Amino acid sequence: MRDLAERNIEQARVAYDQFMGAMSQAMGMWAQSIPGNDMTAGFKAMQDRARTFAKRNADAAFALASDLANAKDVQDVISLLSQFAQSQMQAYAMQAQELGRLFAEALQKGAQPRW
Repeated sequence: MRDLAERNIEQARVAYDQFMGAMSQAMGMWAQSIPGNDMTAGFKAMQDRARTFAKRNADAAFALASDLANAKDVQDVISLLSQFAQSQMQAYAMQAQELGRLFAEALQKGAQPRW
């Protein structure tokens, strides 16, 4: 049963990685089609950072799934879930702050007069 769970988790991870690769490629092509300016560059930085965060969050979720598949008992499951929830809430807070800062910078650069 655990081997089956581990194989399913690995298959899901591969499918997710393929999806993210295709999405990154499509977003890159889209970004290249837009004429460059400071605001666009700022939003690209924000987009790149969001993609990095999404990968980190997915990796953490896959690691949790793998750990849960190997849990010994209910107490182990509860402990794993609690640790995951705490660490992800901290990660989400940091990620939101970082994306907010990048967004504000992009808006500020785009609003500066060009003389």
